[in-house]
Amino acid sequence: LHAQCSQRLWSPHMDLCHVPATREKGWYLALMAPNVKGPNYAWLDPSRLYCHPQGLQDCMADLLQPFQGDPIDMVAGIDAMGFILGAAAAATLRKGFLAIRKAGHLCVQTLAQPYTDYSGREKVMEVRTDAISPGLRILLVDQWIETGGTMRAAIQLVERLGGPLLCPTGVAAICIEDSEGGRWIRERYKCAHCVPPGLQPRFDRHQ
Repeated sequence: LHAQCSQRLWSPHMDLCHVPATREKGWYLALMAPNVKGPNYAWLDPSRLYCHPQGLQDCMADLLQPFQGDPIDMVAGIDAMGFILGAAAAATLRKGFLAIRKAGHLCVQTLAQPYTDYSGREKVMEVRTDAISPGLRILLVDQWIETGGTMRAAIQLVERLGGPLLCPTGVAAICIEDSEGGRWIRERYKCAHCVPPGLQPRFDRHQ
């Protein structure tokens, strides 16, 4: 898998219909594309993974496997790329989907939470106040957890509205980096991600 990721991450084109004969956990990570536009962008673009039917299906299976049998009432996805995986998780689980938005997009009553994203920018996140009731068990989904600031803000919003993120609910992302924020989330909540242990150090170093 190490060699496969090294080779395919830098391939300008890829057969998005090809499925490997042996599908190890995380094989679809090689479908992601590297940053070619410089430091103002994220180091890796996972969206090509979503174009691959089997890759997306296996990614979703790996994300949801740790929560099999857990009572989940709703899936919440974080603006914007968390909407893709979150909506797919909600459809797979046959649950409702709650969009946690960047401030200024919801025309209903909202609760706001300031945060600092992975790039160090100060932002505000909002969630509608009529969707979460005390005790609701929510699975929070985002595409990537780098510094943990965005996910931590989403957790705070959910908990302020009375939806405790206690086991068996939790957090899911393609990658949870071994940052201070990533460790804070792992230590407190049930988590799922797709990166095999042998590849985790490379993802932490953005290689």
